[in-house]
Amino acid sequence: MNRLSLEKRCQVVKCLVEGNSIRATVRMTGIAKATVSKLLVDLGTACAAYHDEHVRNLTSARIQCDEIWAFVYAKEKNVPASKKGEFGYGDVWTWTALDADSKFMVSWMVGWRDSGTAREFMLDVASRLSKRVQLTTDGHRAYLDAVEDAFGGEIDYSMLIKLYGEARDGQARYSPAVCTGCKKSKVTGRPDPEHVSTSYVERQNLTMRMSMRRFTRLTNGFSKKVENLEHAIAIHFMHYNFVRIHQTLRITPAMKAGVADHKWDIEELVSLMS
Repeated sequence: MNRLSLEKRCQVVKCLVEGNSIRATVRMTGIAKATVSKLLVDLGTACAAYHDEHVRNLTSARIQCDEIWAFVYAKEKNVPASKKGEFGYGDVWTWTALDADSKFMVSWMVGWRDSGTAREFMLDVASRLSKRVQLTTDGHRAYLDAVEDAFGGEIDYSMLIKLYGEARDGQARYSPAVCTGCKKSKVTGRPDPEHVSTSYVERQNLTMRMSMRRFTRLTNGFSKKVENLEHAIAIHFMHYNFVRIHQTLRITPAMKAGVADHKWDIEELVSLMS
């Protein structure tokens, strides 16, 4: 890795953040698979550390949370009996918290879709905010105790519960059922009904699936190790927050959120490893 030039490192990272798999990146750059994998680990670790240290005291006013599904090693039904119930084999969920105004990704966490992960995730979200916020989540009940533990009564919190029709068969089974309506449910405080929404964070799910090959459905590009999934997500969100110009904002989310004073380039992102 030390012998790989900055130009080559940037070339690899550009491939990865645009949705290419490791094998596709190898073919495009001519760099060995082991070298690409090591770069993924090293940069992912550096990105996670930078985010953890510098994304603090945010002045966000509205936060939207959601969870997105993926699988590691094998689909849940194909996980060997010896690995059943072990984290990192089968279903995994990425929890995300997005600032609705700046589109800045405040926090993310890979884990189970259970109350323990929900609590750990919401505690992390709360630790990064400097003032009372309005929070909207979906109807996942694990959020109720998690938000209470993390924020107490110092939050304006609502759930947006979507109502769906019957699941579809055939090829359409990979698409969600038709949404027939939404129910806004106030949980704590005085949330503004006009801003009870999860639209922005759900749109981020599409960005994740298009920008990380590991989230693409019906391919063999899925993660074989959960650690590599975590590294890929860390790189994706650092690129999304600091490097990528948001089409609507015309600046990066980090600049809009006041976390950065300029648009990063790929070289600056890669330099986090040094």
